[in-house]
Amino acid sequence: MNIREAKDQIKNAIRAYFSKDAFGNYRLPTSRQRPVFLLGAPGIGKTAIMEQIAQELEVGFVSYSMTHHTRQSALGLPFIAKKTYDGVEYDVSEYTMSEIIAAVYDAMEATGHREGILFLDEINCVSETLTPAMLQFLQYKMFGRHRVPDGWIVVTAGNPPEYNRTAHDFDMATWDRLKRIDVEPDFGAWRDYAVLTGAHPAVLTYLDIERAHFYSLETTVDGKSFVTARGWDDLSSMIKLYEEQELAVDELLVGQYVQDAQIAKRFSVYYDLFSKYRSDYQIDRILAGSADESVLERARGAAFDERVALMGLIVDALGGRLREAVLEERAVAFAHGRLAVMRDMLSANEAASADDIDAANALPLLRAEASNIQHRLETERKASLLTDEKYVAYERMLALLDAALRADVSGDVPFARVKALFAETVESLDAHTDAAGAALDNAFRFTEEAFGEGQEMLLLVGDLSANRYGMAFINDHGCERYFVHNERLLFQERSDDLADRINRLDRGEGA
Repeated sequence: MNIREAKDQIKNAIRAYFSKDAFGNYRLPTSRQRPVFLLGAPGIGKTAIMEQIAQELEVGFVSYSMTHHTRQSALGLPFIAKKTYDGVEYDVSEYTMSEIIAAVYDAMEATGHREGILFLDEINCVSETLTPAMLQFLQYKMFGRHRVPDGWIVVTAGNPPEYNRTAHDFDMATWDRLKRIDVEPDFGAWRDYAVLTGAHPAVLTYLDIERAHFYSLETTVDGKSFVTARGWDDLSSMIKLYEEQELAVDELLVGQYVQDAQIAKRFSVYYDLFSKYRSDYQIDRILAGSADESVLERARGAAFDERVALMGLIVDALGGRLREAVLEERAVAFAHGRLAVMRDMLSANEAASADDIDAANALPLLRAEASNIQHRLETERKASLLTDEKYVAYERMLALLDAALRADVSGDVPFARVKALFAETVESLDAHTDAAGAALDNAFRFTEEAFGEGQEMLLLVGDLSANRYGMAFINDHGCERYFVHNERLLFQERSDDLADRINRLDRGEGA
C-alpha cells in the first residue's frame, strides 16, 4: 500500500485500541494490542505520518531511532538493591528505568496527554546485543522490568534488507505478534501531501512530468545512486530558503539531495527554465486580475511542459494565499475564544455591567494568559505536536497580548483596550480574506480564458481539492467557479467510466 493508505490503517488501528467499555477500561487489553510495524523503503515519510496522526488525534507522541540505542540505554542500568526473603536480607540485581519508557512518562507530564504513540524507528537494524531485548519488547511491550504505560500505542518501522545492510528479518513467532504494514513509494500519495505543505512548485511540476524520477535506486560501479521522497521534500524546503536569500540554486545544490547524477542534472536544467517562466508570466498580476493580454496569448500557445510549469506557479501562489487566510481566520477564532474566557472571569469578579467590565484591569489576566500560551507553544513544539494552525494561533495571540501589555504605562490595562486591539485584527483579517477570494476567482478566470476545460483546469481543481486549506476557504467563503468546474470534471469522469464499461462489455470482458 502507499503511505496515505498506511496512515489511514494506523489511524484506524489506534482509534480501535483507544476504545473503552462502559467502565472506562480498554476494550482490547494492552497485552493484545499488537504493535504496528511499518516496513518500507527509506525516505517515504514513515516518521512524518506518525507525527501527523498524533497531531490529528491530539494524543502524545514520543519518537526514537533504535539504531542510536545501546542495550543499557534501552533496558536501564543495573544496580544492587537490598531485599528481604523469609527474614533474610539479600543483595538483588535491579535495573533503572529504560530511557525510552522514562521519555513516555516525561511526555505525559509535560503535555498532560495520558494516551499517545510510542514510535520506534529502525527496529530491525538494532545491534546484536539489543536484539533479544527488542524482541521481548515487541512481544510484551516491556524493556527490562518496565512496561509501556497503558494508553500508549506502540508503532515501529524499519527498512527491508535490500535498502539497509544492517537490517535483519524476524522469525515467524515475532511477525505473528505484529500488525505488519508494507509500504511502497507512490508519487500520487506524496503529491497530495506536498501540495498541502506547500512544496516548491518546481519540484511538483518536474515530478508531474518525470514521475519515474520520484523514487529510484540503482547500483552502479561507483556505488548506489538513489532519489527518495525525503530528498525531494528537503530539496524543496532548501530551494525556498535559497530563493529568499537570493542564492544560486544550481546542480551542486540539487546533487546534495537528489543523489542520482543524471536526475540531478535534468532537474537543475528544468529549474532554470522554470525560473524563466516565473519571471515571464507575472503570477502576482494574474492573481490580481491585471495580467497583460500578451501573457494570456503566450499561455494559449505554450508547449505542454510550459503549461504544467505555469499552472504549478499559479497553484503555488494561490495555495499560499488561501492557506495564510485560513490560518489567520483560525487564529482570530482562537483569540476570540480566549478573550471570551477572560471576559467571563472579569465578569465573575466584577459582577457588574458591561461598561464596568471594559474598564476593569485586565493586566493580571493578560500576563497569566501570555505565560500559559508561551508554555503551550514550547511544550507542543518539543513533543512534535505543534501544528501550523496552532503555531500561528499561539503567535498571533502572543502578539495581541504583547501589544496590550506594551501599551501599559500606569500598571493598569482596561479590558476595553484589549477589545480595541482585537477589533483591529478582525478588520485586517476581513481585508486579507477578501484579497484571497479575489485571487481565487482570478485564477479560475485566467485558466478559463487561456485553456478552457483542458487538463490545466483539471490541475487547478484537483490541487485545490487536495489542499485542506484551499477546501476550507472555499467551503467557508464559496467560489462559484470552483463548484461549476468541479461538477463538470466529475460529470466527465462519470461519462468516461461509463464509456469504458460499455467498451469492455462490447469486447466481452465483463463489467
